[in-house]
Amino acid sequence: VQLVESGVGLVHSWGSLRLSCVVSGFTLDYSTITWFRQAPGKEREGVLCVDRINSATVYADSVRGRFTASSDKPKNTAYLQMNSLKPEDTAVYYCATNWNNRCTATPQEAGFYTWGQGTQVTVSS
Repeated sequence: VQLVESGVGLVHSWGSLRLSCVVSGFTLDYSTITWFRQAPGKEREGVLCVDRINSATVYADSVRGRFTASSDKPKNTAYLQMNSLKPEDTAVYYCATNWNNRCTATPQEAGFYTWGQGTQVTVSS
């Protein structure tokens, strides 16, 4: 089982960036993908969850209306589209799965998830 994020980026404020999460060893037909992020000196926070029918649950109010999540099941790839980026969005972004077929109302404890290695997103002002 593996999750690999890509889309390392340095963008200016108000720019856009799309992160990808390629999974192997399991299928997105039955598992959700949750995006987390961790900014320097802060705790990891849940951002968005996307389920097998591309219904997304927003966990972080600060990204509502700016970030969307989707998945392409034939490609075994999930995406995090980030628009109108702000310097406070600077963080390491992770994709993860908790093996559920529906997104939970709130993120679960970290131990419930299998994680990717993370990818750095830096937004300059």
